[in-house]
Amino acid sequence: MSDAHIPEKPALEGLETKWDEAWNAQGTYLFDRARAAEVGRAGIFSIDTPPPTASGSLHIGHVFSFTHTDLKVRFERMRGKTVFYPMGWDDNGLPTERRVQNYYGVRCDPSLPYDADFTPPFEGGDNKSSRAADQVPISRRNFIELCEKLTVEDEKHFEALFRQLGLSVDWTQTYRTISDETMRTSQLAFLRNLERGEAYQDLAPTMWDIDFRTAIAQAELEEREQPAAFHRVAFHRTDGGGDVHIETTRPELLPACVALVAHPDDERYQSLFGTTVRTPLFDVEVPVLAHPLAQPDKGSGIAMICTFGDVTDIVWWRELQLPNRTILGLDGRVLTEAPEVIVTDAGTAAYAELAGKTVFSAKKRIVELLQDSGELVGDPKPFTHVVKFYEKGDRPMEIVSTRQWYIRNGARDETLRDKLIALGQQMSWHPDFMRVRYENWTNGLTGDWLVSRQRFFGVPIPLWYGLDENGERDYDRVLTPDLTSLPVDPSIDVPAGYTADQRGVAGGFDGENDIFDTWATSSLTPQLAGGWERDPELWNLVAPFDMRPQGQDIIRTWLFSTMLRSALEDDRAPWTDAAISGFIVDPDRKKMSKSKGNVVTPADILSQHGSDAVRYWAASSRLGTDAAFDPQNPTQIKIGRRLAIKVLNAAKFVLSFPVPEGAEVTHALDASMLAALHGVVREATKAYENYDHARALEVTESFFWTFCDDYLELVKERAYNQTDSGQASAALALRLAMSALLRLLAPVLSFATEEAWSWFNDGSVHRAEWPVAPDEEWGDPSVLSVVGEALIGVRRAKTEAKVSQKAEVSRAVIAGPAASLALLKLAEGDLKAVGRIAEIEYADADTLAVTAIELAPQEA
Repeated sequence: MSDAHIPEKPALEGLETKWDEAWNAQGTYLFDRARAAEVGRAGIFSIDTPPPTASGSLHIGHVFSFTHTDLKVRFERMRGKTVFYPMGWDDNGLPTERRVQNYYGVRCDPSLPYDADFTPPFEGGDNKSSRAADQVPISRRNFIELCEKLTVEDEKHFEALFRQLGLSVDWTQTYRTISDETMRTSQLAFLRNLERGEAYQDLAPTMWDIDFRTAIAQAELEEREQPAAFHRVAFHRTDGGGDVHIETTRPELLPACVALVAHPDDERYQSLFGTTVRTPLFDVEVPVLAHPLAQPDKGSGIAMICTFGDVTDIVWWRELQLPNRTILGLDGRVLTEAPEVIVTDAGTAAYAELAGKTVFSAKKRIVELLQDSGELVGDPKPFTHVVKFYEKGDRPMEIVSTRQWYIRNGARDETLRDKLIALGQQMSWHPDFMRVRYENWTNGLTGDWLVSRQRFFGVPIPLWYGLDENGERDYDRVLTPDLTSLPVDPSIDVPAGYTADQRGVAGGFDGENDIFDTWATSSLTPQLAGGWERDPELWNLVAPFDMRPQGQDIIRTWLFSTMLRSALEDDRAPWTDAAISGFIVDPDRKKMSKSKGNVVTPADILSQHGSDAVRYWAASSRLGTDAAFDPQNPTQIKIGRRLAIKVLNAAKFVLSFPVPEGAEVTHALDASMLAALHGVVREATKAYENYDHARALEVTESFFWTFCDDYLELVKERAYNQTDSGQASAALALRLAMSALLRLLAPVLSFATEEAWSWFNDGSVHRAEWPVAPDEEWGDPSVLSVVGEALIGVRRAKTEAKVSQKAEVSRAVIAGPAASLALLKLAEGDLKAVGRIAEIEYADADTLAVTAIELAPQEA
C-alpha cells in the first residue's frame, strides 16, 4: 500500500467515527457462521456478554469492565478464533419501571382500561424519586408501551457509546430481555423447571419492599447502617412468678409476638423453658422456648419471636413450628384486623391505636402506650445497627407472608449445593480468589430462589389457575400452556380447554399476574444469545461459552443464577472461564455508584481524551482490582493518549524509510532488537492467554518506548543512508517491528493501531495474525540493551556539559566488562552516528559507563 495514505500530521481526532464506519461497512467483527461450522467448537471463542440495564445512562464502570472483555476478545480473534461476541440489553425490571414513572410522570394501575390515545403528561423527568400521588395512573398495557419506547431510545445511546469506545461486538447478534423471543426462552426454561419439580409455589414469609410493592430475593439485599434503639419491655409470667424482660428494636411488632426464646445452655432461663408468659399491652399467652440461635450476650439474653421482624424470626418460626400472626400489610402499614388471639378489651383497644399506621408511627405510639402502662423499663437506648434494604430501595425491608414462585437453588438440597460448588471448581476464575466468593454465597444460602415479582414490565409467569365453585384460586390446579404457544401472557391469553368468558368466574380460570424477577431472565443470557431451543446448530457451536465477564458485585446474582439454570438444564457449567472486573472508586477510594452520587458518565471523557486513551486506562488495571478514577486529573488516561499519539508518529517515521527489494536483517543491532521484541511477544501472548491484559500491555508498552527512544534513534541515520550497507537491514527491521508492535497494541489502542496499520497494509489489523516468535532466535537481545545503556550515558554526559544533544563529540571513553564492550562494538557505527561521536575508546571496568567525552571545537 502506498505511503501516500499517511497524513501530513497524524492525529487521534476523528478516528473513532472513521473506523467504526469502516468496521461496520466491512463486517470486521461479524460472527462467521460458515467458518464456525467448518472449524467446530474448538475453533470458536464465545462470550456471554453482560447485558447493561437500559434505565438511564452508562457509567465509567461499564467502560472499564467492557474494555477488559474486548481486550481478550480482540486477542482471541487475532489468534485465529472465530469470535461470537453478542450484546444484550437488560430492559425489563424495577429500574426501568422507576425510570419510566419519573421520565413520563405516570404510574401503573392494572385495574384501568387501555387508552389507545394516551399521551403522557410530560417527557424528560430527572429520574429521581417522585411521589406516586403526583403521577398519572395508566393501564398496564399503556405503561408497558412507555417502557418499551424509553428502553429502545436508551439502547440506541448505549450502542453509540460502545461503538465510540471501540467494542468489537457483532451488532447483528443482539437481544433484549423483554422481546418475544426472550419471553419464549424464559418461559420455556421455567416450565421445564416446573416439570422436573425444581420450581414450586409456596405461601411463606417474604422479604418485601414496601415502596416497590414487590417481593425481593436474598441476592438483591444489601445492608446499611441505621439508627435504632433498644426498648426493655416486661412480659408477665403466667405462673405469677414475676416479669421477664426482653430488649427489642421493634416494639411495634408486639401484637405479632408468638414466643420468647433463649439459648438452651443459658442458665438464667432454664426454669422458664416449657412455661408461658403474657405479652404486654395485648395480654396474649406465648411459650418460652430454647433455640441455639438465641444470643445470651445480646440484650437480656432472651428475645421475642415476632412474625416477622427479621430473617432469624423466620428460622425460629419454621424450626419451632410457631403460628403466623403477621400484622404488616403489603403497603408497610399495620393491618386493620388484629390477630385473632388478641381478645381482651385492653388488647383490642391498644391494637386499634396502631391500625393503619406506618411502621415508624406505630413504633412511636406503642412506646407511648408501654410507658403509660409501666411495661417499658427505663428509657430507650439509642445505637446504630445494620438493616437489610432492597439494593434499589429507600426504606428497610419488611417481612410479610405472600404466595410466591421459587426455584430450588441448593439452600435446602445438599446434593444440588454440592453440584454447584463442584461446577464452580471445574471452571477457571480470573482472578482465582473470586471462586471463594461464589462458594461462600452458595454455602450461605438460607432459602430457595424467589423468582416471582409483583411488578408490570417483565416476562409474565406463563400459568393460569383453575377457580373453584366460589371463584377462588385452586392453587393445586395450575394450568400450563402448550410449549408451541409460547410466549404467552396469562392476563390476556386463555388456557387450553377454556374460553375467554370463563376468566374470573366460578369454575373458570384466572391468569397469573406476577412477572419473573429480572434475574430469572438474565440467568439465561447464554441461552438467549446462543439460540438455545431456537437454533440448535448455533447452540452447539457456542455453548458452553468460553468467557463470562462481569463485575464482582453480581457473583451472587448473575453468575450464581446462570450457573444454577445451566446445572439444572444441562448438568454443566455454562462457561469455562469467568473474568471478574474490580470496582471503579473515586479519589477518596469510595466505590462509584448512582446511590452515592459519585458516578462519572463516560461520554465527555471519551470525547475529550479519545477512546484509545480511555481504553488504555482500563487496560492498565488487572481483573479483580479496583481502579481509582479522578475526572479532574485523569493521569492514566493522559498517559494513554500520549502513547496513542506516539504510535501514529512512530509509524509515520518508520514508514519513511524505504525497504529495498530482497532486504534481509543482517546487522547485529537490528537482529538484537527483533530478538528482544520476540521475547515481548512470548510474554504478552502468555499474559493474554491467562487473562492478564495489564501485564501484556505493560511489557509491550515498555518495549515500545525502548524501541522509540533507543533503537529508532540509534538506527535512523543508517536507515536514511541509501549508500550504507546496513540500510536495508535497518529499514526491514523497523518495518517488521512496527508491524508486530501495532498488532501487540491493537487490543488496547484499537483506533490508533488501525489507522497506522492502514498506511502500509490491506485489511484490518484486528483481523491480522497475532505476532508469533520464531523457534530459533535471530540475534542476541543483549546488544540492544547494552547499546541503549551506552546511549543514555552519552546523553547524560552532554546534558551535564550543558550542550545540545546534537553537539559533535571528538572522542568518547566507554568503560565496562569485556563481554559488554564486545557487544557494544557490534553496533559502534550506530552509536557514533546518533551521538555525533568521531571516535570511541574502550576501557575495562566492572560496570558499563561513559567515563569521558571531548566535545569537538564549536563553530563560531
